[in-house]
Amino acid sequence: MTVTDSWDMPLRTKLLARVLSRTRDGSRMLSGDEIARSRAWFAPARVPFTWVTGPIPGGVEIGDTSFAARDGHVVDVRTYRPRHIQGEVLPALLWFHGGGWVLGNTRGYDPICAWIADRARVAVLNVDYRLAPEHRAPRAAHDCVDAARWAASDASGTGIRHTALGLAGDSAGGNLAAVAAQVLRAEGGADVAYEALVYPAVDATMSSPSVAQHSQAPILTRSDMDAFLAHYLGDGDDALDPLDPLVSPLHAADLSGLPPTLVQTADLDPLRDEGAAYAAALRAAGVDVRHTNYPRVPHGFMSFPGATRVGGAARAELVGWVARHARAGTVG
Repeated sequence: MTVTDSWDMPLRTKLLARVLSRTRDGSRMLSGDEIARSRAWFAPARVPFTWVTGPIPGGVEIGDTSFAARDGHVVDVRTYRPRHIQGEVLPALLWFHGGGWVLGNTRGYDPICAWIADRARVAVLNVDYRLAPEHRAPRAAHDCVDAARWAASDASGTGIRHTALGLAGDSAGGNLAAVAAQVLRAEGGADVAYEALVYPAVDATMSSPSVAQHSQAPILTRSDMDAFLAHYLGDGDDALDPLDPLVSPLHAADLSGLPPTLVQTADLDPLRDEGAAYAAALRAAGVDVRHTNYPRVPHGFMSFPGATRVGGAARAELVGWVARHARAGTVG
């Protein structure tokens, strides 16, 4: 019996997790060639892949734009806008993809970003922030903060609202959304109305009980987390302290004044407890928080809703949160 077989997941989730586990070896994947190949891959938008990832709604126009980060580097942005409301100024949601700050690409998030745009009637800006190990922390965080400030400016165009922005992302992207919200609260430059953090990595010390409990979990293991953080934090005198809020937003000294935040966690995920701890800390600081822990699913489940029993409910909760707060920003 494999490790995947021993987890309490629905059969279709187990089967997908087994396939994904067989296609990658954390220590080997994180060599240079494997990183490059993994970054370039995304699931094609056709059957049978869409049975797992969900389809890309036909009513969404997908485009590309870019902005200049603080050091002059051009950061690409993949955009999603409902076709049936062309010409309107839409609320904007910035999305930061997952992948341990090392892997992932914007194309791989077409299904969920287009779905949010279609259902919530928002413009989604999927930010292609720079990745480690070529670009160590806090470069990715800086890119995401700069993306929000760009979206809040006239430079981002006339088709989106430059106020009451939303910040969202999954895993490492959830980390970056949380970090960006904290930096923008402290330093200004963009009006953030809400956050949506999907199984976020918010504690680089990896000291939460679920990290040990689910160290051999499907999709994300403790060895994966070690490798990702080694690439992202670096080593030597230039390495960031794991307690630095730029990589561990859970350890920020003050969480008050942050925008309403949705936190979604997966029960069979090493990151489960730190996500729950961040939600609790936000609530204790007076922030409006909603936290939902989804049972019998591993890390990453939002990217394969067709292989789970709760993926549809999780996406519905996410889009409902975005739509409600985007509309509130429009009214206010």
